[in-house]
Amino acid sequence: MALVVQKYGGSSVANAELIKNVALKVVESARAGNKVVAVVSALGDTTDDLITKARQLCDSPPDRETDALLATGEQMSSALLAIAICNLGEKAISLHGSQIGIKTDGVYTKAKITQIEGSRIKAALDEGNIVVIAGFQGVTDDEELTTLGRGGSDTTAVALAAELGADYCEIFTDVEGVFSADPRLEPKARLLPVVSYEEMLEMASSGAKVLQLRSVEYGRNYKVELHVRSSFSTNPGTIVKEESFSMEKAIVSAVTHNDSEAKVTIMGVPDKPGIAARVFGKLAENEINVDMILQNVSQSGHSDISFTINEEDIDKARQVMDSLVKELKAKGTDFDTEIARVTLVGAGMKSHPGIAAKMFEVLASNGINIEMISTSSIKVSCVIRKAQIGSAVRELHEAFGLEKNV
Repeated sequence: MALVVQKYGGSSVANAELIKNVALKVVESARAGNKVVAVVSALGDTTDDLITKARQLCDSPPDRETDALLATGEQMSSALLAIAICNLGEKAISLHGSQIGIKTDGVYTKAKITQIEGSRIKAALDEGNIVVIAGFQGVTDDEELTTLGRGGSDTTAVALAAELGADYCEIFTDVEGVFSADPRLEPKARLLPVVSYEEMLEMASSGAKVLQLRSVEYGRNYKVELHVRSSFSTNPGTIVKEESFSMEKAIVSAVTHNDSEAKVTIMGVPDKPGIAARVFGKLAENEINVDMILQNVSQSGHSDISFTINEEDIDKARQVMDSLVKELKAKGTDFDTEIARVTLVGAGMKSHPGIAAKMFEVLASNGINIEMISTSSIKVSCVIRKAQIGSAVRELHEAFGLEKNV
């Protein structure tokens, strides 16, 4: 008997008929002899709707109350799915993050899991239940309700799979799996049957939205095999697992993009030791994640520092930058929300030089200017204008031969 953790996203449980469809999938797995734990996101656009309601009352709702509000979305969907499963003649119980002991740190809206107590889930499974878990949430040691950030139900599912020793974790979504590019931008994108943890980490961090970054980190750290599949078909989808010698190492596996970033520049800061540490230390204190960083050549003892952040953090970043400008006696700041990032990812880059040069040539030949660059052993990322992201993805996808076989 296998132990399987399944996660269903919001689009998979958006209405009553879809919840019934998910219930059938869960029951089918259980009747095949598996012990099943199902993790669910909030129904459809519930999270966005709740945020809108909060902002109708307050421009900047308190983070604590925001988490208390948003957690209700998953609590509702988990109860509804359990009801649908029971209607099919199987035993089911829904449980919230607090009920199963998902402990988190105290960072509201972006909490990280610190501990999971899996005994209640194991007991419920031993009693013959299908266990339905409200994803995206946990509690601190002080019993404060927290949420795990966008896509946090992915992390809930993979963390539970690790804690319970599940045979694998299925991530059901509204796409067939992981593709060589976003099919909405590049219709010729092909499905990737197998992806290594390393490649998936780079893809998730550079804009591929099929899996939350932290869920992939959990999978890699605890060797949880992930199956990314569509809840609307029976196709096998994509397996994300540890790289093996038998896996084909494509030079470039995918082109990813992210158009939800902003570039922040603090201008005219003193060019002396410790300035960068003060800038990025202050951002870290305010839970603002920074990605790409560029410091210009010093002129007259001053320089500009540019960096990219998630666009959702821009209001918080403005407050931090205002205080830093005064503290450092800088000349000012600039916030650019019309940028996007395009990235090439592939394990084969480690042993194939010239990928970056070819990428730059393709972008240049299509009149696309590069504003920032970052690299790792298996990725090359470029910041460009947001209006050109579609063209960049399609041209790079074709230039590196990633089209699906027709």
